[in-house]
Formats: sequence, structure tokens, C-alpha cells
Amino acid sequence: MVASFAGFREFLPELLRGAQVTVTVALGGALLATAMAVLAGLAKLYGPRPLRWLAKAYIETFRGTSALVQLFWLFFVLPHFGITLGPMTVGIVALGLNVGAYGAEVVRGAIQAMPRGQWEACTALNFSRTEALRHVILPQAFVAMIPPWGNLLIELLKATSLVSLITLSDLTFKAQQINQNTLRTFEVFSLVLLMYLVLSVLITLGVRGLEKRATRGLRRGRVA
Repeated sequence: MVASFAGFREFLPELLRGAQVTVTVALGGALLATAMAVLAGLAKLYGPRPLRWLAKAYIETFRGTSALVQLFWLFFVLPHFGITLGPMTVGIVALGLNVGAYGAEVVRGAIQAMPRGQWEACTALNFSRTEALRHVILPQAFVAMIPPWGNLLIELLKATSLVSLITLSDLTFKAQQINQNTLRTFEVFSLVLLMYLVLSVLITLGVRGLEKRATRGLRRGRVA
């Protein structure tokens, strides 16, 4: 096995370039997913009726259809309406909207899980709903959101492999190219497997660190 990996330096640079694309798509998708999750989650709970309907339609559409079909729709169908997006943009938008729909339910569930006494205390302090959410409810709900968000971010990372199907040279795309040229399937895809695992572990460690920091900050706020 060691001998079979002896020449891995031949294709490792290409895989690293593909990994850079994968990380870019994952980061962009994560930022979009976070924004959409917060907006859709709050709109579904507290928005006016048209906004609630819009949020529900977004959530159900992107949760109820395949991420691959969403990716293809944005890349191949939108040009028929005069809208052409690059592969990178399509990858970020499709995956961000998809994961954001799941994240919206995480946001909604975390807010609704807050004890009723928290809201009653805010009412006693004459807080408006916005002030209650900003100063009391969301800081506590945020801590509860972090673990499920970590799972969603890992799912987002794994879903980035789909962008190879719209000609984006991500890690999976590079691996397929190298495998076709070298026929070193075992070495190539074993390294790709390891690289995805390392990225997933980094996300897990980051999420755990964020959770510990947020929990300490919340405790200090309660003491104050």
C-alpha cells in the first residue's frame, strides 16, 4: 500500500487546487445559507402573512426537491429566461438556498423552544418583540442552533461534490480527471476521501469551539 502511494505528489497539487474550489463553494454557500435561514426562520414566525407564505414556499420547495435538480435548474434552465450564471455562482446559490431551507427550520425550532417565561420576563420589562428577540431570545437560541448547524455545514461540504456536474473544477472533478489520465483509482480517491474527512473534522472542531465560546458568553451575560 505504501508503494502504491509513492507517486502521489504527481497529482496532489491538482487535488489541492480542486480543494480550494470546494472550500470556496462551501464558504460562499454557508454564508448564503446562514442569511437565508435567519431571514426565512424569522419571517415564518413573525412576518406579515404574505411574507410568511413566501418563507414557507421557499422552505418547502428547497427541502422537498433534490439539490442536484436545483443545481441543474439554475445552470441549464435559467438561461432560457435570459439569466446566465457562472458555475461558481450557481454552486454557491444552489447549495446555499438548499441548506438555508433546512437551517430556517433550525432557527424556528430553537426560537420556539425558548421557555415561555423568557418572553413573559421581556414583557414585564416592557421590551418590544424586536428588543426581546435581540437581547434575550436570540442569544439563547443561538447556542441551541450551533450543533445542528454544524451537521448542516458538513452536509453542505459533502454536497459541493455535485458542482462537478456543472463543469466546476472542484475536488471531485479534479479527482475524476486525474483518475481518467492515470488510472490510479485507489490512490486518487483514497486521498480525496481523506481530504473531505479533514475538512469535515475542521468544521466539527470549529463548531465545537464556537459552541463553547457562545455558552461561556451566555453564562457571563446571565451573571451580569
